[in-house]
Amino acid sequence: MSLSGVCVTAVESRPAALLDGASQGPAQRPFGARVKAFVALTKPRIIELLLITTVPVMFLAQQGVPDLKLVLLTCVGGYLSAGGANALNMYIDRDIDALMDRTSQRPLVTGMVSPPECLVFGITLAVVSTLLFGLTVNWLSAWLSLGALLFYVVVYTMLLKRRTSQNIVWGGIAGCMPVLIGWSAVTNSLSWAPVVLFLVIFFWTPPHYWPLSMKVKDDYARVGVPMLPVIASNKVVARQIVIYSWVMVAVSLLLTPLGYTGWFYTAVALAAGGWWLWEAHALQNRAKAEVTGAKLREMRLFHWSITYVSLLFVAIAVDPFLR
Repeated sequence: MSLSGVCVTAVESRPAALLDGASQGPAQRPFGARVKAFVALTKPRIIELLLITTVPVMFLAQQGVPDLKLVLLTCVGGYLSAGGANALNMYIDRDIDALMDRTSQRPLVTGMVSPPECLVFGITLAVVSTLLFGLTVNWLSAWLSLGALLFYVVVYTMLLKRRTSQNIVWGGIAGCMPVLIGWSAVTNSLSWAPVVLFLVIFFWTPPHYWPLSMKVKDDYARVGVPMLPVIASNKVVARQIVIYSWVMVAVSLLLTPLGYTGWFYTAVALAAGGWWLWEAHALQNRAKAEVTGAKLREMRLFHWSITYVSLLFVAIAVDPFLR
């Protein structure tokens, strides 16, 4: 049976009430729990990472401290936009979320929020965030933000996620947009610096997410989502991770010869990138040795990937003050 067939069979075997998150009326839930559920729809932990790649770029664009009111408005607009995208993602994926262990406690699955409420909530955040960007920051940032939201919801969630193992590669473009937004918020224009950083995040996303996919590949296989680790061996996935990692580190070093950063950023990029490559090759070696009983320990690279991007973008924010 195909992966899609497995997904359909599993979904049909689930109670309709569970799939629709309607086993208990949302109005019967405590108010505080309902508020937490709506916040959970925005996936705050993911948005934290997006803001880490937004604010430092504003410092780079300003070559110093940007207007703090502008930073606040950009962060609020970015949170609302990404939150709307995440809520709409949960609305579309509520069928498979009910079948996956790692998503079984999401608000639509537990019934804390109903599907219509989630849909209205996501659309409202999308509209409000676009207007907030346009009216208080600039319209270039507004259109970039809206483009990222639509790309994540339509291109990734609706078109790519359940159809191709390259889903996270191209779907990750949405997660690259905050660097463009951070730069445009300050300059109302784009330049090579945010393009380079866009590419850094583009090549960072697959080796960041594939280790997690390796850990939970049984979940994805159960619902018919063809993440690369589902359809390829760990050795193949690890080799792809190494390739993307080398390209990512190489691209991260382009900012200095282009004249946007100095010695501090270069030193951090080299040190953090070198450690990343060490971990990526270590994962590849463990994948090759799996047949002998070696533990894969794939989450080491996943956790380091978050540290890496945090260090890199902190260096971007600090570098202008040391030049």
